Amino acid sequence: MKAVITVTGKDNVGIIAGVSSICAEKGVNILDITQSVLGDFFAMIMLADIQELNIPFAEFVDVLSEYGHSRSLEIHTMHEDIFNTMHHI
Repeated sequence: MKAVITVTGKDNVGIIAGVSSICAEKGVNILDITQSVLGDFFAMIMLADIQELNIPFAEFVDVLSEYGHSRSLEIHTMHEDIFNTMHHI
């Protein structure tokens, strides 16, 4: 099982480290990551393996979202099944 994690907001030090640390603590393996900084704007997309997630998925979504709000970032986490359904033609 996989999840797509997106992070957007004002660029600042430690965004990738913070999100990666939460993933590691919760048993999530980052499979792929891309990030860009456009001026002061930070954008990142991560593909993560949630097979070994040690908390319920909904709780993981909330943990990342709350972390984002504490850093003035928007963090959205979507299960791959929902992502695939949304993008299926």
